[in-house]
Amino acid sequence: MFLSLGCSKEDRINNNNPFLPNFPVDLTINLNLPEYSNLQFVSNAIFIDNGISGIRGIFVFNAGSNNYLAFDAACPNQALSNCSTMTINGIKAVCACDGAEYSFFSGQAPGKQYPMKQYRVQQINSTTLKVFN
Repeated sequence: MFLSLGCSKEDRINNNNPFLPNFPVDLTINLNLPEYSNLQFVSNAIFIDNGISGIRGIFVFNAGSNNYLAFDAACPNQALSNCSTMTINGIKAVCACDGAEYSFFSGQAPGKQYPMKQYRVQQINSTTLKVFN
């Protein structure tokens, strides 16, 4: 017998990845601050590397319709190394180790086993986001 329980989108985030450890993330973003102003526009991403969030920093992406996505900047299909911090290229994150391009809309890269490590994003109000796991 199958039992189906409803769950929210946030409950379905699966971050099982043998290459990436789980670190606690609890980050508040004020969209009024200049370093986060690009998030006010659809299809823009920012990189946050404050030394305490994520494995290699965090990407936050405005997917439109007040939908924000957050991903770790560590290459998900590589062991941690000097080249395993991804960079932003438009609506994609690029891994320098293997050149793989991961979509900020889905977290996926063609032909790759693991998607980007995703974090939950809660919009507190019109100018504040909370990124957490």
